[in-house]
Amino acid sequence: METLIALVAGAVLIALGMRLIHRLNAQHAARIAAHHFGDPYPVLIRPPGNSHRTPTGQVPSRRLTGTWP
Repeated sequence: METLIALVAGAVLIALGMRLIHRLNAQHAARIAAHHFGDPYPVLIRPPGNSHRTPTGQVPSRRLTGTWP
């Protein structure tokens, strides 16, 4: 009887773990779908007036925000 209870408890824990992993994967997939990573050559496409600056002692306008990217 103890063996049967242990097997059932193990099966329940495995099922709960599989359910948790499935939900986490679905949540991650939804986050990825919200971002547009597939834009072709996003670095080469610039709005008019935002060309590369020549190094003339100017301080870069970019600042670190502490977040990614």
